[in-house]
Amino acid sequence: MPRTTLTISSRNYSSWSLRGWLMAKLSGVDFDEIAVDPDDPSVREELLLLAPSILVPCLSYDGVKIWDTLAIGEFLHEIAPDAGLLPKDRMRRARCRSICGEIHSGFTSLRSALPMNIKGHFPKFKVWSKAQGDIARISQIWRECLQAHGGPFLFGDFSMADAMYAPVATRYRTYDVALDDVCDAYCDRILAWPDMQNWIEQARLEAESFEELEVEF
Repeated sequence: MPRTTLTISSRNYSSWSLRGWLMAKLSGVDFDEIAVDPDDPSVREELLLLAPSILVPCLSYDGVKIWDTLAIGEFLHEIAPDAGLLPKDRMRRARCRSICGEIHSGFTSLRSALPMNIKGHFPKFKVWSKAQGDIARISQIWRECLQAHGGPFLFGDFSMADAMYAPVATRYRTYDVALDDVCDAYCDRILAWPDMQNWIEQARLEAESFEELEVEF
């Protein structure tokens, strides 16, 4: 088997690293983790949303590097098609790709206003209107998928879509975002996923702290 590695940065702050790692775990592909020092200037720019592109996480497979998170998910699906990263049904697969693309390229107000910070907790946090619009759209996506596919996850079983939206669940808990019962229960299921629990435990052990991501606005 080709040697596979996944380069990640901060477990506490890096939503993209979490997405890539969850998808790699879901694929069942054996991989080694490489952790980049969060103080690395390029990594810091990515975490603060100042970089022109996101290069971490990066999957290395048989000497080839794949660094875009959607590209990582699609590649893992190709080499592990039975792992369930994407639904088997064509129409569900198209829908899954659509909502993954939406979280990949959108919701910028949510990203900037509620940065991922697993160790943090900011009760009664003021969520401004633009971020509220993103929250409303995400809730709509979750409710529609859960109703259409019966749960417990967005397309029945845990998939690439759940990995892509997992950091959102951590943000909602960090900032005490009020949700309807359906979305609140879905967050609980995401956070209780065994690999998610593993990630959270490791994130809480991190010593690094970014002042820019710890400020209460």
